[in-house]
Amino acid sequence: MLDADDLAIFPVDQWIADAVQWVALHLRPLFIAIKWPVENLLSFNDYILHEIPFPIFIVLVFLTAYRLASIGIAVFSAISLVVIAAIGVWTEAMTTLSLITTAIVFCTAIGVPTGIWCARNDKVWSVVRPVLDIMQTTPTFVYLVPVVMLFGVGTVPGEVAVVTAAAPPLIRFTNLGIRMVEQEMVEAGLAFGAYKRQLLWEIQLPLAIPTILGGLNQTVLTAMVMSVVVAMIGAEGLGLVVLQGLGRLDVGRAAVGGIAIVLLAMMLDRITQQLAQPTDRKRRSVLSYLFNLFKGERSHEAVATSAANRTH
Repeated sequence: MLDADDLAIFPVDQWIADAVQWVALHLRPLFIAIKWPVENLLSFNDYILHEIPFPIFIVLVFLTAYRLASIGIAVFSAISLVVIAAIGVWTEAMTTLSLITTAIVFCTAIGVPTGIWCARNDKVWSVVRPVLDIMQTTPTFVYLVPVVMLFGVGTVPGEVAVVTAAAPPLIRFTNLGIRMVEQEMVEAGLAFGAYKRQLLWEIQLPLAIPTILGGLNQTVLTAMVMSVVVAMIGAEGLGLVVLQGLGRLDVGRAAVGGIAIVLLAMMLDRITQQLAQPTDRKRRSVLSYLFNLFKGERSHEAVATSAANRTH
């Protein structure tokens, strides 16, 4: 009788190993070029976060959380950071935070333009969509294998893995946000002679910002998860604390790292989640400022209101 193992005649594992080895050997300059900006930005963020005095950092986080979210989340963020310092993993938490902030920068620089491109071109989306499906359903540990083969081990290769795993949600949400803009708004802009670039900057992107920020929330959480997993390839931070505790059967050490990870993740999640839901004038003004920082023109509320008035 035919057995399933009799069909295992294709050495797929060997083919993949040979392909990765060939890529690592012949495209080495490319991977060095990719690694260079990641290493420099990560080093800069890590230096800044470690050099800021503890009381000043608490005040800055409190004010930022209050401005972007609410007083309750600001108080929770400050208390969480004090607890992290009290249990003795402040330095490791700042290293993890530097990994996340660096990932946010690169994911935004890659994800938002790619999402815009996908939203404006169905053929591009038809190619990118299955790639995103594969990336988002691939187990996080699988990312470590090609990263180690192509970039080596350490904190910087770990950051490359974090960016790779965290970028897909932002690409998907950016594409979704632009496509969800009401057709009446787009037609109103076209009726008044707006170019495609004007439609994007003055109508589609402003109205898609809440959805894009929702994608940023998912990116932050994914980056938080990956920043812990990459400890397996030598990346420093809270993940390494947990890994060392497990390796030494030190339950207390592992628990301390886990508590700090949970507090840091909850703090980042609450802030970015509230940022994606601008329900009061204060947070709307923040979004308007961030958008106008890149656009340099009228606020998105004025544009959207103007376009809505023209349809009537």
